[in-house]
Amino acid sequence: MATDEPPPVRFGILGCANIARKVSRAMILSPNSTIVAIGSRSLEKAANFAKNNGFPASARAYGSYDAVLDDSDVDAVYIPLPTSLHLHWAVAAAQKKKHILLEKPVALNIKELDLILEACESNGVQFMDATMWMHHPRTSKMKEFLYDSQRFGQLKTVHSIFSYNSGDDFLRNDIRVKPDLDALGALGDTGWYCIRAILWAADYELPKIVTALPDAEYNEAGVILSCAAYLHWDDGKRATFYCSFLSNLTMDISVLGANGYLRVHDFVIPFQENVGPFYVTANTKFSELSIGIDPAPSEHKINTDLPQEALMVKEFSGLVSGIKEHGSGTEKKWPTMSRKTQVVVDAVKASIDKGFVPIEVAY
Repeated sequence: MATDEPPPVRFGILGCANIARKVSRAMILSPNSTIVAIGSRSLEKAANFAKNNGFPASARAYGSYDAVLDDSDVDAVYIPLPTSLHLHWAVAAAQKKKHILLEKPVALNIKELDLILEACESNGVQFMDATMWMHHPRTSKMKEFLYDSQRFGQLKTVHSIFSYNSGDDFLRNDIRVKPDLDALGALGDTGWYCIRAILWAADYELPKIVTALPDAEYNEAGVILSCAAYLHWDDGKRATFYCSFLSNLTMDISVLGANGYLRVHDFVIPFQENVGPFYVTANTKFSELSIGIDPAPSEHKINTDLPQEALMVKEFSGLVSGIKEHGSGTEKKWPTMSRKTQVVVDAVKASIDKGFVPIEVAY
């Protein structure tokens, strides 16, 4: 029986990082994608990863990353490698005409990211970073509230926190604390999410000035374990964030407008996979005798049939299918979001490195 459904996008995975377990599950859950290959520096490790994570029996395991890029059946690659390896392997993938889903932080700095994006553009491949919460239906519902001039009004300030405390083994051994692998540390990992949240709330208008707040915390190798920063816009908007590997798991966004307020306590990874809550207050006043407020805050619960990472894969695969099957152009909003986030990451890092001085954001 004929069908108009395009064939599923065929993914190859570079590396066996822990996060690849979650994203490979998403590729299996997504209705328009499948996994055809995984590569590791160890063939045995790649084969075991495929077996232990429910890959299709036809998926091929390779003992190198190059072999995945050389596989003509691979349409797109997911790259969860350490950040220091992103430039080489993302450019290599683009040159082989593979569409790219890249883990964050996408690069060590904007110079590297621009080389990646130029390779994607010149080879006509779709780029997207793997910031999963962007794809939860809650995210668009929250944005509807922020766009409501009566209930929210003009954006005034945003505050975001993403922190977790993974213990001594993480702080000794994880790639995110190694200067040769992920030199941005907590700023690149948890800070990426905070900065993206702020830009999302500000409709991706970049701040004018970024100032890191003293003092950052470092490990013995000089990698950032916690930091905070203040962002300022010419129109008076301001934002702050705190990111850390040393504090209790917290994933908050608070957004304050002239007429309303939004908060969410699990923006990075929802506490429950199938529902995402958020809370709003609008046109709030103290009640009679100031013994309460009116109206009371309201909670909104947004259900989803697929987890946010599967929705990310579905969105990405739909873009790839459009390019493959219909000759569509690449969707530019995703690399633009990544680039703006990276620009602010760079400004925070520069402020820290120069003694917490204000840095003008240049795009």
